[in-house]
Amino acid sequence: MSQHIAKPRTTAVILAGGTGQRVGLSIPKQLLKIAGKAVIEHTLTTFEKADSIDDIIVLMAPGYVPDVEKIVAKAGFEKVSRVIEGGATRNETTERAIAALGEGLADGEDRNVLFHDAVRPLLSRRVIDDCVAALERYQAVDVAIPSADTIIVTRTHGEDGEFITEIPDRSRLRRGQTPQAFKLSTIKRAYEVAAGDPNFQATDDCTVVLKYLPDVPIHVVAGDEYNMKVTQPVDVFIADKLFQLGSTAAPEHSGEAAYRELLAGKTLVVFGGSYGIGKDIGELAESYGATVYALGRSTTGTHVENPEEVDDALSKAYAETGRIDYVVNTAGVLRIGKLAETDNATIQEALSVNYLAPVQIARSSYKYLAETNGQLLLYTSSSYTRGRAEYSLYSSTKAAMVNLTQALSDEWAADGIRVNCVNPERTATPMRTKAFGQEPAGSLLSSEAVARTSLDVLLSELTGHVIDVRQQDPTASAGQASGFEQALAGVLDRQDT
Repeated sequence: MSQHIAKPRTTAVILAGGTGQRVGLSIPKQLLKIAGKAVIEHTLTTFEKADSIDDIIVLMAPGYVPDVEKIVAKAGFEKVSRVIEGGATRNETTERAIAALGEGLADGEDRNVLFHDAVRPLLSRRVIDDCVAALERYQAVDVAIPSADTIIVTRTHGEDGEFITEIPDRSRLRRGQTPQAFKLSTIKRAYEVAAGDPNFQATDDCTVVLKYLPDVPIHVVAGDEYNMKVTQPVDVFIADKLFQLGSTAAPEHSGEAAYRELLAGKTLVVFGGSYGIGKDIGELAESYGATVYALGRSTTGTHVENPEEVDDALSKAYAETGRIDYVVNTAGVLRIGKLAETDNATIQEALSVNYLAPVQIARSSYKYLAETNGQLLLYTSSSYTRGRAEYSLYSSTKAAMVNLTQALSDEWAADGIRVNCVNPERTATPMRTKAFGQEPAGSLLSSEAVARTSLDVLLSELTGHVIDVRQQDPTASAGQASGFEQALAGVLDRQDT
């Protein structure tokens, strides 16, 4: 009779021992804020959410352990078991991690370990899962991508500078990334052998295995281009932009009963609820048992650009139901034309409705949503990534919605309020028809489809995300595609939308 073999625990070791010297900082670069959060918080979030990871250990630069402990406590990372001080070198830091991992292990017990650079915050869960899966067959695993650049080998000749001595075949060259994954017993043995070498030094852990355990094959898992290392000043800028553009797929809820259970007894206030997406969201939520206040200029006489009317609408909903769980703003105006030919009244209307109104709605909603740990949902446009001619007012205000979402999600996180932004591609709404006239059938999203996704976002735990809604999402079948891969697909789609 075969015995069941327990699956080994898998620990992620976040190597955060570096400093910020190359990016010109006085603090370690892993504490630098990108997209509203410290780099290491983004990294930890990915491992925290990965089902294949059981626990996490952080090796932090000397003197900064309390900073990471505060980040862990505030974010509520349940998988982070220890934050310990790293060593003076990468190798010494890894050795400390190995020692910590070995504590409490029974004789013959092994575990999987993934070593990852804290300053690679754009890692996808697909890469993590592939590494863990590879450890079922191999003792050592690296992550790498093909080199798009020609690599040259040079030699310096005195004052004459560098000269090429060799150009290796690019088809066999790979750029190494992290995580690097091992059986704990394997990496421990490699370092034990290396300890006998008086000239031992290595910049990564696979090098240690390759040199000191040459009989152990090192399997290569495909990485991805987004898994960049924040090392140079330009990396900070690029990473920040990738986070800004990163989109997220809305989680689906299973079955009609789930919607009814989650929405029963909840109060939803929709500004811009007279028609289009806002009207559809209200009707959908109401059909599942929510109390809905659908507000609009043409139905309830509510002008979103008037702060007093926004306050009154929210006060009324709260007075009648005793709670406000969700606030949605789909109100907007789309005026197309050259800026130099646009009159002051049109400019004022665009700014008041598309920008100032959401700001006022957010400010007025705060106290109600803080009571219920609720969510504010805003809307952007496919033009937010790049303004286009004759759309200057519309596209710039919609870009502002993304920044407002990301800023408020960070600002309100401690109060338990979630803030997200839906980015539908071209959608069949009265506002669009008024601006563009009738368009070919089937070329536009239905407002009902956007409303359904919006409801899924409201019922999720997401915050600070831009959620793309497209007719045919090229990454939908991939399942494991990262938000950054989705962002790239979205940017390409937006070139003609």
